[in-house]
Amino acid sequence: MSKLCRVCDRPSTHTLGNYVFCDIHYEKAKRQRGGLWRTDLTSLLVLLVFVVLVYVVEYWVQPAFTASTLLLSGIVLALIPAIVWLGFFYRRDRLEPEPKGMILQVFILGGLLASAIGIPLLEEIYQVSDWLYSSLPWSNILGGILVVGFSQEFLKYAAVRFSVYGSQEFDERTDGIIYATAAGLGFATVLNIAFVAATGGVDLGAGSIRIVLTSLAHASFAGITGYFLAREKFEARPVWWMPLGVSIAALLNGVFFYLRGTLTRASLSASGSGARTWIGLALAAVLAGAVTWILSRAVQRDLTVATGMKEG
Repeated sequence: MSKLCRVCDRPSTHTLGNYVFCDIHYEKAKRQRGGLWRTDLTSLLVLLVFVVLVYVVEYWVQPAFTASTLLLSGIVLALIPAIVWLGFFYRRDRLEPEPKGMILQVFILGGLLASAIGIPLLEEIYQVSDWLYSSLPWSNILGGILVVGFSQEFLKYAAVRFSVYGSQEFDERTDGIIYATAAGLGFATVLNIAFVAATGGVDLGAGSIRIVLTSLAHASFAGITGYFLAREKFEARPVWWMPLGVSIAALLNGVFFYLRGTLTRASLSASGSGARTWIGLALAAVLAGAVTWILSRAVQRDLTVATGMKEG
């Protein structure tokens, strides 16, 4: 008696891990998208160049802003990381097409969850700005992980799990990372816009650093959750599997932003910035590069184990 494909519910005979797949989705489920990692690393390099160019323009041109143009320029800066990643992804995806509308939907959903739940939850209910960064170091770390980290990472998880996860387009292991990264970028974009609006604008140089590092960090955390989502989709995993994935992302979230705050101690208001903000950007770049490499190796290893092939 034939069983049904994990992805499309057609009668199928191929098995991979503990699930059954039809011919088409079996081939997709056992391949790795090599171009994804090149896209992520290229986007990282472009964003670093973007920050340097913003500093150069600010130094040589020394633009004068009104209150409204300062706010507008900050909002434009907040959109750049998402535009860069989506642009490179769409260009690369011509060979391995992913529904662009679905990527954009997950990106928007991540932003909506940040705006409707994430920011109000942390600022109005938990009121983290009143206590998180004025407490003892251990309470900063625990608060960053248990309150901020889990709240933000669960919402990014929800943006994928309760939208595209059950779709037939979620048919490759790397799809989990792609969709989750899009959700993380949407989440980060709204956080950055909210920061710009709350401060009435940002200094171009320091503002671009803050915006880029926030985007890189949240995309990286979400990518980890996406890896766990993909394995849950294509393998039978224990009940603790997804809580573990969200917990790892929340742990990195809390520790990263604690280290960033401790190392930089810089003001990012419209009136000034600190030279040490570059430390935070370097930390985010290392995080993004490390997560990209680790996830690439993890997917490759999983596929090798699942298909019974030797690594060549």
